[in-house]
Amino acid sequence: MIPHPDSALKIAEYLLQIKAVKLQPAKPFTWVSGWKSPIYCDNRLTLSFPVIRTYIRQQFCEAIIENFGKPDVIAGVATGGVAQGALVAQELGLPFVYIRSDAKKHGLTNQIEGHIEKGQSVVVIEDLISSGGSSLKAVDALREVGCTVKGLVSIFTYDFKVAETTFKKAKCTTVSLCNYHALIEQALKENYINESDVDSLKKWREDPENWTV
Repeated sequence: MIPHPDSALKIAEYLLQIKAVKLQPAKPFTWVSGWKSPIYCDNRLTLSFPVIRTYIRQQFCEAIIENFGKPDVIAGVATGGVAQGALVAQELGLPFVYIRSDAKKHGLTNQIEGHIEKGQSVVVIEDLISSGGSSLKAVDALREVGCTVKGLVSIFTYDFKVAETTFKKAKCTTVSLCNYHALIEQALKENYINESDVDSLKKWREDPENWTV
Protein backbone atom coordinates (compact mmCIF):
# COMPACT_ATOMS: atom_id res chain seq x y z
CA MET A 1 0.00 0.00 0.00
CA ILE A 2 1.00 3.63 -0.36
CA PRO A 3 0.22 5.86 2.63
CA HIS A 4 -0.46 9.12 0.77
CA PRO A 5 -1.38 9.33 -2.94
CA ASP A 6 -0.32 12.99 -3.24
CA SER A 7 3.17 12.32 -1.92
CA ALA A 8 3.38 9.23 -4.15
CA LEU A 9 2.81 11.44 -7.18
CA LYS A 10 5.40 13.93 -5.89
CA ILE A 11 7.98 11.18 -5.53
CA ALA A 12 7.08 9.89 -9.01
CA GLU A 13 7.67 13.42 -10.32
CA TYR A 14 11.09 13.53 -8.65
CA LEU A 15 12.12 10.07 -9.89
CA LEU A 16 11.21 10.97 -13.45
CA GLN A 17 12.84 14.40 -13.21
CA ILE A 18 16.28 13.04 -12.23
CA LYS A 19 15.94 9.95 -14.47
CA ALA A 20 16.03 7.59 -11.50
CA VAL A 21 13.20 5.97 -13.45
CA LYS A 22 13.42 5.58 -17.21
CA LEU A 23 10.44 4.51 -19.32
CA GLN A 24 11.13 3.03 -22.76
CA PRO A 25 8.18 0.91 -23.92
CA ALA A 26 9.51 0.80 -27.49
CA LYS A 27 13.13 0.00 -26.50
CA PRO A 28 12.87 -2.23 -23.42
CA PHE A 29 15.66 -2.94 -20.97
CA THR A 30 16.83 -6.44 -20.09
CA TRP A 31 16.89 -7.30 -16.38
CA VAL A 32 19.34 -9.72 -14.77
CA SER A 33 16.49 -12.24 -14.65
CA GLY A 34 16.28 -12.06 -18.45
CA TRP A 35 12.90 -10.31 -18.39
CA LYS A 36 12.33 -7.59 -20.96
CA SER A 37 11.16 -4.45 -19.20
CA PRO A 38 9.86 -1.05 -20.39
CA ILE A 39 11.08 0.49 -17.12
CA TYR A 40 14.40 0.81 -15.34
CA CYS A 41 14.57 2.11 -11.77
CA ASP A 42 17.69 3.24 -9.89
CA ASN A 43 16.61 5.00 -6.71
CA ARG A 44 20.22 5.43 -5.55
CA LEU A 45 20.28 8.52 -7.74
CA THR A 46 17.97 10.28 -5.27
CA LEU A 47 20.87 10.47 -2.79
CA SER A 48 22.67 12.92 -5.09
CA PHE A 49 19.89 15.52 -4.87
CA PRO A 50 19.53 17.06 -1.37
CA VAL A 51 15.96 18.37 -1.79
CA ILE A 52 14.73 15.02 -3.09
CA ARG A 53 16.77 13.06 -0.56
CA THR A 54 15.28 15.11 2.27
CA TYR A 55 11.71 14.73 1.00
CA ILE A 56 12.06 10.96 0.72
CA ARG A 57 13.61 10.72 4.19
CA GLN A 58 10.71 12.69 5.67
CA GLN A 59 8.16 10.50 3.89
CA PHE A 60 9.91 7.38 5.14
CA CYS A 61 9.76 8.64 8.72
CA GLU A 62 6.10 9.61 8.50
CA ALA A 63 5.17 6.26 6.95
CA ILE A 64 7.02 4.34 9.67
CA ILE A 65 5.44 6.20 12.59
CA GLU A 66 1.99 6.19 11.01
CA ASN A 67 1.96 2.49 10.15
CA PHE A 68 4.21 0.82 12.71
CA GLY A 69 4.97 3.23 15.52
CA LYS A 70 8.58 3.81 16.57
CA PRO A 71 10.66 0.61 16.38
CA ASP A 72 13.79 -0.19 18.36
CA VAL A 73 15.99 -0.42 15.27
CA ILE A 74 16.00 0.60 11.60
CA ALA A 75 17.51 -1.95 9.19
CA GLY A 76 18.59 -1.23 5.61
CA VAL A 77 18.77 -3.90 2.92
CA ALA A 78 22.08 -3.91 1.05
CA THR A 79 22.82 -2.14 -1.07
CA GLY A 80 20.03 0.25 -2.04
CA GLY A 81 18.47 0.47 1.40
CA VAL A 82 21.67 1.12 3.35
CA ALA A 83 22.07 4.88 2.85
CA GLN A 84 18.30 5.47 2.95
CA GLY A 85 18.00 3.48 6.16
CA ALA A 86 20.88 5.34 7.82
CA LEU A 87 19.24 8.68 6.99
CA VAL A 88 15.93 7.50 8.46
CA ALA A 89 17.58 6.12 11.60
CA GLN A 90 19.38 9.43 12.12
CA GLU A 91 16.14 11.39 11.73
CA LEU A 92 14.28 9.16 14.19
CA GLY A 93 17.19 8.95 16.64
CA LEU A 94 17.35 5.16 16.38
CA PRO A 95 20.10 2.53 16.05
CA PHE A 96 20.85 1.32 12.53
CA VAL A 97 21.98 -2.00 11.08
CA TYR A 98 22.17 -3.29 7.55
CA ILE A 99 21.63 -6.73 6.10
CA ARG A 100 23.81 -8.32 3.45
CA SER A 101 22.28 -10.50 0.75
CA ASP A 102 24.29 -13.40 2.23
CA ALA A 103 26.55 -13.95 5.20
CA LYS A 104 30.20 -13.01 4.67
CA LYS A 105 32.47 -15.89 3.76
CA HIS A 106 35.27 -14.65 6.03
CA GLY A 107 35.88 -12.92 9.36
CA LEU A 108 32.84 -13.01 11.62
CA THR A 109 30.63 -14.32 8.76
CA ASN A 110 27.98 -11.73 9.58
CA GLN A 111 24.87 -11.23 7.51
CA ILE A 112 23.59 -8.47 9.79
CA GLU A 113 26.11 -5.67 10.26
CA GLY A 114 25.76 -3.55 13.39
CA HIS A 115 24.54 -4.17 16.92
CA ILE A 116 21.16 -5.82 17.32
CA GLU A 117 19.59 -7.84 20.13
CA LYS A 118 17.04 -10.61 20.40
CA GLY A 119 13.56 -9.25 21.09
CA GLN A 120 14.09 -5.88 19.45
CA SER A 121 11.47 -4.54 17.02
CA VAL A 122 12.70 -3.57 13.57
CA VAL A 123 11.43 -1.72 10.51
CA VAL A 124 13.23 -2.66 7.30
CA ILE A 125 14.07 -0.06 4.63
CA GLU A 126 14.29 -0.91 0.91
CA ASP A 127 14.78 1.31 -2.11
CA LEU A 128 12.80 -0.92 -4.47
CA ILE A 129 10.49 -3.95 -4.39
CA SER A 130 10.27 -6.12 -7.48
CA SER A 131 9.62 -9.81 -6.76
CA GLY A 132 10.28 -9.34 -3.05
CA GLY A 133 12.80 -12.16 -2.78
CA SER A 134 15.84 -10.17 -1.63
CA SER A 135 13.73 -8.13 0.79
CA LEU A 136 12.37 -11.25 2.47
CA LYS A 137 15.88 -12.69 2.84
CA ALA A 138 16.61 -9.66 5.00
CA VAL A 139 13.39 -10.13 6.98
CA ASP A 140 14.23 -13.81 7.54
CA ALA A 141 17.74 -12.94 8.74
CA LEU A 142 16.30 -10.60 11.37
CA ARG A 143 13.72 -13.12 12.50
CA GLU A 144 16.38 -15.81 12.78
CA VAL A 145 18.21 -13.77 15.44
CA GLY A 146 14.99 -13.29 17.40
CA CYS A 147 13.90 -9.83 16.25
CA THR A 148 10.32 -8.80 15.55
CA VAL A 149 9.96 -7.28 12.09
CA LYS A 150 7.15 -4.75 12.28
CA GLY A 151 7.18 -4.17 8.53
CA LEU A 152 9.09 -3.07 5.48
CA VAL A 153 8.99 0.35 3.81
CA SER A 154 10.30 1.02 0.30
CA ILE A 155 10.61 4.06 -1.95
CA PHE A 156 9.01 2.28 -4.89
CA THR A 157 7.21 -0.94 -5.77
CA TYR A 158 6.23 -2.43 -9.11
CA ASP A 159 3.18 -3.97 -7.39
CA PHE A 160 3.82 -7.39 -8.89
CA LYS A 161 1.32 -10.04 -7.78
CA VAL A 162 4.20 -12.39 -6.98
CA ALA A 163 5.56 -9.89 -4.44
CA GLU A 164 2.16 -9.37 -2.85
CA THR A 165 1.72 -13.13 -2.49
CA THR A 166 5.25 -13.62 -1.16
CA PHE A 167 4.97 -10.95 1.54
CA LYS A 168 1.50 -12.13 2.56
CA LYS A 169 2.74 -15.69 2.95
CA ALA A 170 5.67 -14.43 5.04
CA LYS A 171 3.29 -12.31 7.18
CA CYS A 172 5.30 -9.18 6.48
CA THR A 173 3.44 -5.88 6.04
CA THR A 174 4.84 -3.64 3.33
CA VAL A 175 4.37 0.07 2.68
CA SER A 176 5.74 1.88 -0.38
CA LEU A 177 6.04 5.63 -0.77
CA CYS A 178 5.36 5.37 -4.51
CA ASN A 179 4.10 2.64 -6.81
CA TYR A 180 3.80 1.74 -10.48
CA HIS A 181 0.29 3.16 -10.83
CA ALA A 182 1.34 6.58 -9.48
CA LEU A 183 4.43 6.57 -11.68
CA ILE A 184 2.47 5.90 -14.88
CA GLU A 185 -0.11 8.52 -13.93
CA GLN A 186 2.58 11.15 -13.37
CA ALA A 187 4.57 10.14 -16.46
CA LEU A 188 1.49 10.55 -18.65
CA LYS A 189 0.65 13.89 -17.06
CA GLU A 190 4.16 15.23 -17.73
CA ASN A 191 4.38 13.76 -21.25
CA TYR A 192 7.18 11.31 -20.49
CA ILE A 193 4.93 8.75 -22.19
CA ASN A 194 1.98 8.89 -24.57
CA GLU A 195 -1.53 7.59 -24.05
CA SER A 196 -0.70 4.86 -26.57
CA ASP A 197 2.07 3.57 -24.26
CA VAL A 198 -0.17 3.03 -21.24
CA ASP A 199 -1.76 -0.24 -22.36
CA SER A 200 1.62 -1.86 -23.02
CA LEU A 201 2.97 -0.63 -19.67
CA LYS A 202 -0.02 -2.06 -17.81
CA LYS A 203 0.29 -5.41 -19.60
CA TRP A 204 3.96 -5.62 -18.59
CA ARG A 205 3.13 -5.21 -14.91
CA GLU A 206 0.43 -7.87 -15.11
CA ASP A 207 2.73 -10.46 -16.72
CA PRO A 208 6.35 -9.22 -16.85
CA GLU A 209 7.85 -12.64 -17.54
CA ASN A 210 5.96 -13.07 -20.83
CA TRP A 211 5.65 -9.42 -21.91
CA THR A 212 6.81 -8.46 -25.42
CA VAL A 213 6.90 -5.15 -27.26
